[in-house]
Amino acid sequence: MFGRGVIATVYGWALERAGHDVEFYVRPGRAAAYGGAVDLDLFDLRRRRVRGERVVRRWPVRFREELTPDHDFDLVVLSVPHHRLTAAADFLAPRLGNATALVFGNTWAEPATAVGSLPADRVAWGFPQAGGGFGADGVLRGMLLRSVVFGTFGTPPTERERAVREAFRTAGFRLREEPDFRGWLWLHFAADAGLHSQGLRVGSLAGLIGARHDLREAHLAVRELLPLVAARGVDLRRHRAGVLPYRAPAWLTATALAWLLDHVPPVRANFAAHADPAAEEPRVICRDALAEARRLGVPVPRLAAAEPEFALDG
Repeated sequence: MFGRGVIATVYGWALERAGHDVEFYVRPGRAAAYGGAVDLDLFDLRRRRVRGERVVRRWPVRFREELTPDHDFDLVVLSVPHHRLTAAADFLAPRLGNATALVFGNTWAEPATAVGSLPADRVAWGFPQAGGGFGADGVLRGMLLRSVVFGTFGTPPTERERAVREAFRTAGFRLREEPDFRGWLWLHFAADAGLHSQGLRVGSLAGLIGARHDLREAHLAVRELLPLVAARGVDLRRHRAGVLPYRAPAWLTATALAWLLDHVPPVRANFAAHADPAAEEPRVICRDALAEARRLGVPVPRLAAAEPEFALDG
């Protein structure tokens, strides 16, 4: 697992429980700072689909602070914020060895460009269905859904890609395939931008809990971003399931999400874990989406109105 972020930790735990040997690559000096274990408080929905199985435990982990190309890892899971993906790929490329790199997160750039330094025939693409955050007490709180999204760019999965999918399948995950993964990623990015734009206006995503009006505004912000995704060349008709919630009446979607946040502990835990008003990633997502909208001349009034919350100082 590349780094010890939320996604790397949650899926590292799930994969180790399935019998895989898991290590975390971290920067020099971080292993001692992190200690030899991670405290988990997770809702695992792989078996109990609605409320999940709550996992509260201290998980011993292994770190390494050096990665040389002669390692014997089969898989390197690369899950980093989109604005750090290219730098991470550049760092990993000469150290990948014979492993497969699973790019496990979002990108707003052309996918092939974002990881261009990695050998194309040794890259698999996926997207986590989990979330949460480390609290001030060091505990990782969040949720792990039953499904994991994998995707390609119009071609069938290669042997390496099938092997990656099998590792997750045997860990109890249901696999979802997206043949237009580029479009799926950009649609998801736009949804994140809309949601975060309103979250930043109230402090963080945690501030949206119980705030039906703000959830409605977030929904409308995402709807305004759909034409931007289309302007980038994505055929939204290929993503009807992803677009449908944002075509629905805003009051209905906001009411449904508010109910989920009030009554379904895993959903609430995921939002509640995003409580840091100084978090960098939401601001970068919003900035990059707004910059692209202005470049293409697509009006996104709600995102633009939230710009004071995420603009760079000075």
